Amino acid sequence: MWPYVTIAIGGVLGCWARYAMTNFVSAINGRDFPYATLSINVLACFLVGFIFVETLDRVTMDPAVRVGLLTGFVGGFSTFSTFVMETVLLLEEGEIGKSLLYVTLSLVLGIFSTLCGVYLARIL
Repeated sequence: MWPYVTIAIGGVLGCWARYAMTNFVSAINGRDFPYATLSINVLACFLVGFIFVETLDRVTMDPAVRVGLLTGFVGGFSTFSTFVMETVLLLEEGEIGKSLLYVTLSLVLGIFSTLCGVYLARIL
């Protein structure tokens, strides 16, 4: 039962963090391009890489807390379904170039951020 509790707590905190970051990034950059979702996905990729390696190799913690961080918090924070919906909306609006840029940046920056998180966790 404990893993479900930690996932629920992490999920709520991750969702709150996503909402706050969406508002913050959108207030700075506007809503012409999905900068908020892009930045959230890139940060989530970094966090999943970092937390996964750090809690596997260095930090000893209850497995339920680890799953609460990874599945709960990062899962609640990450917005892949929103990414897909925003891509579809850009396509429906005829913004093929923007949609391709968004998908490319999300994938490339997401992979890069995950590698950075893994690397940083391993060198600390």
